[in-house]
Amino acid sequence: MRATVRQAGRATAHLTVAAAMAFGMYLFITVLLITAIGTVAVIGAWLLPETVLLVRRIAGAKRRLTTAWTGREIPEAYQALDGPLTERLRTAVRDPGTLTDLRWLAAYYVYGALLFLALPLWPVGLVVDGVSCGLLRRRAVVLPWIVRLADLEAGWSTALLRPSPKALLAARVEQLSATRADAIAAHGAELRRIERDLHDGAQARLVALSMRIGLAKRAYDRDPDAARKLLDDAQAQAEEALAELRQVVRGIHPPILTDRGLVGAVRALAAGSGLLVTVDVAGLEDDGPRAPAAVEAAAYFVVAEALTNVAKHSGSPMASVRIARLRRGIRVEVADEGHGGADESAGSGLLGMRRRVAALDGTVRTSSPVGGPTVVAVELPCVW
Repeated sequence: MRATVRQAGRATAHLTVAAAMAFGMYLFITVLLITAIGTVAVIGAWLLPETVLLVRRIAGAKRRLTTAWTGREIPEAYQALDGPLTERLRTAVRDPGTLTDLRWLAAYYVYGALLFLALPLWPVGLVVDGVSCGLLRRRAVVLPWIVRLADLEAGWSTALLRPSPKALLAARVEQLSATRADAIAAHGAELRRIERDLHDGAQARLVALSMRIGLAKRAYDRDPDAARKLLDDAQAQAEEALAELRQVVRGIHPPILTDRGLVGAVRALAAGSGLLVTVDVAGLEDDGPRAPAAVEAAAYFVVAEALTNVAKHSGSPMASVRIARLRRGIRVEVADEGHGGADESAGSGLLGMRRRVAALDGTVRTSSPVGGPTVVAVELPCVW
């Protein structure tokens, strides 16, 4: 009986918030009428995009309320309302999400008041279910109907607020366009970095190497000792140029990934990071199937960037890396016990990490409250 009362109480609280929101919707009718009249009169057309934005926020609050009850998230799919007024008006009218929200709004004026069906059930339920459960040792009969009413309200809200396939497709296209633009920007930045490294590093050393060899050839007959010294310097510069070329190649695609796979490469990276790093692996055996090369490279660079951030910014001497194989991808998590407060806009490399992962349709979640800990969790989809 106690569990039944508790669950009915949660359902009543949910219905109470829903009823309060419905009451606010009745007051919101005034705003809708003003917007409609202003739009028809043209002089108030600027109100339409603002009202649509307000309706989106209200629908978003209802989605969150329904998700808290059902545990299932309701996606949002809206087109961005920006640009000049004419473009905003066109988007507000043509966006399928606007019609979805207005349809929910009209229906919510009716079913948002289910609380008034639930309240009379409480005195009846406490008596009937108290006798049924306390004396007869049977199941509750009346109070569970309050939970069913909350489920009904949440079910209707889920069905009405779920975006149409057209809206989901439009949102997906917009998301892919954004990730494609980020991938192109990241690719361009990577090319410029490689060009800069080659120009300022290996190329400069090779030019100096050529000059020293030329000087050694001229001095060979006159001063063999000076020529020998120049050749020794040239050999040292050749070795330095080779080392820089290897570094550039590692920045493009670390050879250790090809040789040892993701797990071996991450273990080597952890061993050379200068930190006390623990590496936990789940589901990725050395002799098992490997993820695609692009996914392995993205996961490797996520770990490399995260460990670099730990060494530079966190103040923690320890970190942990967890790599797990998912049914449809890979999950990588890097955590430390530093002082936290990681900021993407502060040049910590998190933005570049997010762009690299988004290009593969992955997700990045960062938790870094002030005082720590910092956790960077990345999921990369792939087919095994």
